[in-house]
Amino acid sequence: MSASSLRARVRSEMTEEIKAAARRRLAVDGANLSLRGVARDLGIVASALYRYFPSRDDLLTALIMEAYRALAATAEAADARPPATDLRRRWLAVWSSVRDWALAHPAEYGLLYGSPAPGYHAPEDTVAPAAAVVLRLVAIAQAGAEELTPPPLPTPLPAPVRADLRRLIEQQSSDLPEEVLDRVFVAWTHLFGLLNFEIFGRLDTIIEARAEYFAHHMNLMADLVGLP
Repeated sequence: MSASSLRARVRSEMTEEIKAAARRRLAVDGANLSLRGVARDLGIVASALYRYFPSRDDLLTALIMEAYRALAATAEAADARPPATDLRRRWLAVWSSVRDWALAHPAEYGLLYGSPAPGYHAPEDTVAPAAAVVLRLVAIAQAGAEELTPPPLPTPLPAPVRADLRRLIEQQSSDLPEEVLDRVFVAWTHLFGLLNFEIFGRLDTIIEARAEYFAHHMNLMADLVGLP
């Protein structure tokens, strides 16, 4: 192995060690992650970390990107298991996998959907990974657009909201009706809100049958979208 290859390997391994230590530190500090805490856990001086991550925000961004990608990969794998034509099973599989991932990785989930890190501003690079789950839900609805039977709602879409939804649909070169995209977004925000309540302890004294409660709401939202 050449000297440059060895240096690259050492750098890669150290980078992974730093991120692993930072993920463990998230469970303690949450959004208040500090380079000093990570360095202390690794037994090195904080200044040594700057050779790998110039700032706390760079480390946070790396952790956020990895977490979004891991969540997206989990949802993608779950979506691939049921038959492509079984839209409801795909929907339920995706949401079940998202919940399982969140329960298995509460610190990483908190980094994505919990309290914002003080002073941190996510760069543009995080936008696409953050949208992966909702785009998968939209793809499920799109795959069965002709089969959807959404129940009628008493309140029509306000014109400004319809315009926003139409813009998003055109950006994706889709022909999904605005009403369907609106319902997918309702399901997306509702189920992530329910997950937040579960992960952050807001259901602790209210609902004991957590899995059944979440499954019930997954199906309610599938009905709202009109999945057969």
